[in-house]
Amino acid sequence: MSPNNSEIGNDENKETSSSADELTIVVEDLLNSLSSKFAGVSSEIFAKMDEMSKRLDNLEAALQANQESSPSSSSKSQ
Repeated sequence: MSPNNSEIGNDENKETSSSADELTIVVEDLLNSLSSKFAGVSSEIFAKMDEMSKRLDNLEAALQANQESSPSSSSKSQ
């Protein structure tokens, strides 16, 4: 009867090892998926920030151009 108990113990160890291996694979897949999604979101954020920076630069240039033309216009009208 003793060999049967050891066989059962070995089967349980194999199942536990197999479950741990499966869990490791699932966790690695999840981490890879999250890493990929994070990289995608990061690149989208950086692209949006670059776009906002360009728009702010254009707005600043337009405001400066408006200020430069505004004093000369007001002095001519006075």
